[in-house]
Amino acid sequence: MNRSDVPADDVIAQTAHLRFVKRDGWSYVERTTASGVVCIVARTREDRIVLVEQYRPPVARRVIELPAGLCGDLADQADEALEIAAMRELLEETGYRATKMRNVATVASSAGMTNEMVTIFVADQIEKVESGGGDESEDITVHEISLAAIDDWLKQSQQSGKLVDARVYSGLYFLRRESDVHVG
Repeated sequence: MNRSDVPADDVIAQTAHLRFVKRDGWSYVERTTASGVVCIVARTREDRIVLVEQYRPPVARRVIELPAGLCGDLADQADEALEIAAMRELLEETGYRATKMRNVATVASSAGMTNEMVTIFVADQIEKVESGGGDESEDITVHEISLAAIDDWLKQSQQSGKLVDARVYSGLYFLRRESDVHVG
């Protein structure tokens, strides 16, 4: 179906960043202040995956995630390229710099609830250059976990009451597919 075949949206409600719409009997949410979402599977030279942890109000828990963020959400960078946004978000959230990223997939984040698409990048041999932790509105804890121990670490995190974002498992799939590192 091309965009001209899609019925017009009925806007039910709107905030500064989100719009709640109804299309053809289906209600969902869309972002109004970003052109995309990026997610980064970041691996160090020592075969450690870099994860972030932060409190997420919708689930009222701390969540283990891959570094991620919005593209085109900055007023002076509305036309920001996805790869540039991924590099910016990786540095901001983790303090790691990537010189190159591979775009490995674009996925629906929750197709029954939002039209949001997430572009997943893999960054290898990243270099720690800053402390990370996010911007002034974020409280991010950075974790560097050995790929050999990641499955046990994620299980322990869940047992301690934290949630693990599904994209972490997707990221591990891409690492396993692209390398001979046998994880867990």
